[in-house]
Amino acid sequence: MPAPSARPMEPTRHYPLFGGAFSATLPPGALDVSDLRPVPDNQEVFCHRVTDQSLVVELLELQAHVQGEEAARYHFEDVGGVQGARAMQVDSVQPLPSENLALRSFCQEAWVLSGKQQVAKDVTVHQALLRLPRYQTDLLLTFNDPPLSLGPENLSLPPWSLGDFEQLVTSLTLHDPNIFGPP
Repeated sequence: MPAPSARPMEPTRHYPLFGGAFSATLPPGALDVSDLRPVPDNQEVFCHRVTDQSLVVELLELQAHVQGEEAARYHFEDVGGVQGARAMQVDSVQPLPSENLALRSFCQEAWVLSGKQQVAKDVTVHQALLRLPRYQTDLLLTFNDPPLSLGPENLSLPPWSLGDFEQLVTSLTLHDPNIFGPP
């Protein structure tokens, strides 16, 4: 039997999300967590094959009481609270130009936040918030990037990068607006 290739998989383009209502480009080595354990219906969760990195795509109720940068901070703190973070720190919040998004015609505003949350260990968290008020939805994409437990030379697949996360965010495409319910 030939030795397994150490060459990384190509990114998975147009991977169906939420039963095909959306699709996006996933980074190399992404495993669908729903194949391993139950995942809430409003989430798509992927983990790296070798590292502890994960990607989460969530459809959330629009939080109309917060706007702009504060909306991104609200969701960061909400996720940290759900995960039982002992400490949270926002490093930066930046607007994400809608012309970079496949969802630009649906997205009223978009933000990218980077910070740290202390759960079992310090985890760098990158989030993109895409606000879809037409559908009363906040679409939250999260890249959890904990410290590597192995040296990069021991990984058969390179860790994901911010570029991989950006590709996921910008490629996210809506195919079936019925996922949001009747108009």
